[in-house]
Amino acid sequence: MQMMTKRGLQWLSATAEDPQDCRAAWTDDPRNPYALPAGRYFDVVVIEQRIGLETFSQLDRRAMPLGPVMADWGGKRTGFFLPSGSRERFDRMVGEETADPPKYRYAGEGSYVIVPGPMPLSGDRYTWLRAPMRRPEATPARTAALAAMFVAAASVVARADRYGEQYSRTPAAQMWDEPEPDQGEPRVR
Repeated sequence: MQMMTKRGLQWLSATAEDPQDCRAAWTDDPRNPYALPAGRYFDVVVIEQRIGLETFSQLDRRAMPLGPVMADWGGKRTGFFLPSGSRERFDRMVGEETADPPKYRYAGEGSYVIVPGPMPLSGDRYTWLRAPMRRPEATPARTAALAAMFVAAASVVARADRYGEQYSRTPAAQMWDEPEPDQGEPRVR
């Protein structure tokens, strides 16, 4: 979990329909989530939480291009910020990675997203996995990296699920469920 910088707060609040109201709300309570319109300064790709967390982890560990990323723990979703107008490119790139794309929701123009406040605490419903530090660069590399890692992460999660279903009751796993053989009473000398 991260907190926004002052420059990140200025950029993100500028996207609000009333930037002064947004900044005032965050001044009153910096943990307060706020609904912002997508499509003008940013778009958001919304992914199921397990796949989203794996996607974030892979992008972060490999130091790939990555913009702000938020988590909605109550809704079990992860949101990745992309440059506005990236929908066609993202859809195309996901389609190039796989014939059977995993599910996602794209929030662009006409959509609203609830973003975490600048200083959420652990345990809050909305938090930043990677908070805005400044206005993110509008580079196609972020879109390409997200598309590739999203498809790869979905594959990893699906394989882990299949493995768990197939091998959840192996003899090794059952060994832990079986009671210890009766050793009898301890002998007293």
